[in-house]
Amino acid sequence: MTKKKTSLAGIAGIVALATLISKIFGLFREQAIAAAFGVGPVVNAYAYAYVIPGFLLILLGGINGPFHSALVSVLSKRDKSEAANIVETVSTVVSLVLLGVGGVLILYAGFFIDILAPGLDETTRSLAILQLRIMSPLAVLAGLIGIGFGTLNAADQYWLPSISPLFSSLAVLIGLGVLAWQVGGDINTPDYIRLGGVVLAGGTLAGGVLQWGAQLWAQMQSQLGKLRLRFDLGNEGVKEVLRVMTPATLSSGMLHINVYTDLFFASYIAGAAAAMRYANFIVLTPLGIISNMILVPFMPVFSKLAAPENWDELKNRIRQGILLTALTMLPLTAIFMSLSGPIVEVIYQRYAFSADAARFVAPVLMTYGFGMFFYLARDVLVRVFYALGDGETPFRVSLFNIFLNAGLDYVLVNQFQTPGLVMATIGVNVTSMLILIGVLNRRLDGLPLREWGMILLALFGISAVAGLASFGVSQFWQGWLGTDNIFWLLGDLIVCSGVAVSLFMGLAMLLQLPELNLLVTRLKQKFFKRG
Repeated sequence: MTKKKTSLAGIAGIVALATLISKIFGLFREQAIAAAFGVGPVVNAYAYAYVIPGFLLILLGGINGPFHSALVSVLSKRDKSEAANIVETVSTVVSLVLLGVGGVLILYAGFFIDILAPGLDETTRSLAILQLRIMSPLAVLAGLIGIGFGTLNAADQYWLPSISPLFSSLAVLIGLGVLAWQVGGDINTPDYIRLGGVVLAGGTLAGGVLQWGAQLWAQMQSQLGKLRLRFDLGNEGVKEVLRVMTPATLSSGMLHINVYTDLFFASYIAGAAAAMRYANFIVLTPLGIISNMILVPFMPVFSKLAAPENWDELKNRIRQGILLTALTMLPLTAIFMSLSGPIVEVIYQRYAFSADAARFVAPVLMTYGFGMFFYLARDVLVRVFYALGDGETPFRVSLFNIFLNAGLDYVLVNQFQTPGLVMATIGVNVTSMLILIGVLNRRLDGLPLREWGMILLALFGISAVAGLASFGVSQFWQGWLGTDNIFWLLGDLIVCSGVAVSLFMGLAMLLQLPELNLLVTRLKQKFFKRG
């Protein structure tokens, strides 16, 4: 698509700032939910009711999802004048399919909840069914949001797509504010529980409507498609989008089936689904910002280097993507594994979220933190396959991983309870990484795997050293000042996180990686603007 060019650094900066703002509002939303409901039936029910709508929003509507990737890979190669026909036709086809999905969710909500969570008590089950029915229209909205993301990014518009998720957070926050003002009193009454569940589900739906509306307005302003039916199925661009989108959607869908498997086992552990939700959000906040910085700018670059004559440069870009992932994720791994307790206490522990709830969530957060690199590195490799026009290989890997995840869940949940479910997901991501990079090694006529492996091994060792140092300083801090004062806890987090990051970056510099120099240069440009 013919458009003004924006540098990778410029795109990453726009996406990072917009995503940061969105994540801050998301953090406020999760804090409000925790304060209002703790790890009780409202949040536990919502965790299951949101599985399918949330799966569709992430799968179809998320940045870097298959709809986004397919639209970017196709539209970035075509003239802007072709965009409207392609976007309107794809939107029509997708909407018709997803209308059927939404109808099925309304009619068979009870069946889906029972399949997902056979171990729920009756109160939580009935609330989850109600919430799922309320949120069922998100099935259609998810597809339209994903198409909007891809369309606007292909047209070099990154600000609105990246910041639009905050509409969902705002809608939920407003709903919780009204709930607190209108109800108050005992949070354990049946009326409060039911009304709270409706507010959470209704706010989520309202946020999806607002997010899609904002994107549609931007598309129309940029002449990238309107809200109208179009069936130009013979269009070559439409055929190419559907050719990439279909296997990519199936592949990503197989990956998210692992979430269903995890929640199936979690339904037999009281509060496990809520704990996984709270811990996962903390990890996804920085991971989402950094993943958008890495994946959004790299996707069109990978696509433009797909031809064999460009494979040398493609290999360099793959290395850059993986090492930037390691350099940004592994310091966070050190922080989350060494400071999980104080992090959960500072973010969530107030009102309905008790000290016992914090102790329950902390080890889950620690485990999620360990898997951050593997999650994002796998996503980088999957995007390379999409850029090469191959959605089939990630699909096959994801299909295999469904059975692997179920087996790991069964074994690890008995040994480690809720953290064991997260360990199973990490095992799946590690396996995916190894298989995908092995296939790329053959397809691209060889990758310098020994060199990359030694660098990653060194960075993992550095992360372990940084985490141990951070943990040691934290133990000393807490022994000296205690943990009863919120300001001491904040000081603990700030100081010990600084220790982890400084030590990691200091030791990583000894490796003399060009990717680290690139990262440091970009950070300096963002935080210390030149005159």
